[in-house]
Amino acid sequence: MSVEIRRGTARFVEREPGRLSHHGFSFGPHLDPSRLSFGPMVCHDDHVLGRGTGFEEHPHEGLEIITWVVSGALVHRDGTGAEEVLAAGDCGVLSAGAGVRHAELAGPDGPARFVQVWLRPDDPDLAPAYGRARVDAGPGDGRVRVVGDGGPLPVGVAGASLDVVRLGAGETVALPAAPRVHAFLTTGALLRSSLAEPLAAGDALCVTDGASYDLTASVPTEILVWSFA
Repeated sequence: MSVEIRRGTARFVEREPGRLSHHGFSFGPHLDPSRLSFGPMVCHDDHVLGRGTGFEEHPHEGLEIITWVVSGALVHRDGTGAEEVLAAGDCGVLSAGAGVRHAELAGPDGPARFVQVWLRPDDPDLAPAYGRARVDAGPGDGRVRVVGDGGPLPVGVAGASLDVVRLGAGETVALPAAPRVHAFLTTGALLRSSLAEPLAAGDALCVTDGASYDLTASVPTEILVWSFA
């Protein structure tokens, strides 16, 4: 068994006026040689933005940027011409490719929380592109694919996929059996199980043994599950 539990309380914290960010991997001045990446995943951020605040226009290149809105509304604009308002349950994928500028701000009606993941693409020099999709998964639906093969949103990393899981109290889901799996609890909590420890919102599992593990919710819970072939 090769499963690492990464506690949300151990993430790097960054506070700016109108913004609270938790970094799951080394970022900016926060360096931990043991947390530089997980397969192609080089960034896993959990942001809370105050009304109308966030990240003004800035550049990116050579990244697949996947954004999942947990609560509130996030206004996205980028150099491909995309202008979108992402609500809770919406996912956006920005392929930065050879270079693109974008901005992300909380909507005018209140704060927004979103999880953003950066992946290293197979070809970093493609033209930038953007897509979005809504996920209507509910308790009992199991893992619902949103990014990657079988999902509505493509991503420029072969074998990478994102599933959204929403569980009711007492419901169980099986993680995919893949060489690398990253499961992050956005909300809720998991019971003590084969992993031997309960998990809470903000915690993550990194699985590298190719086995599938069952996760059981103690309360209504949402999990973002990345798998990498």
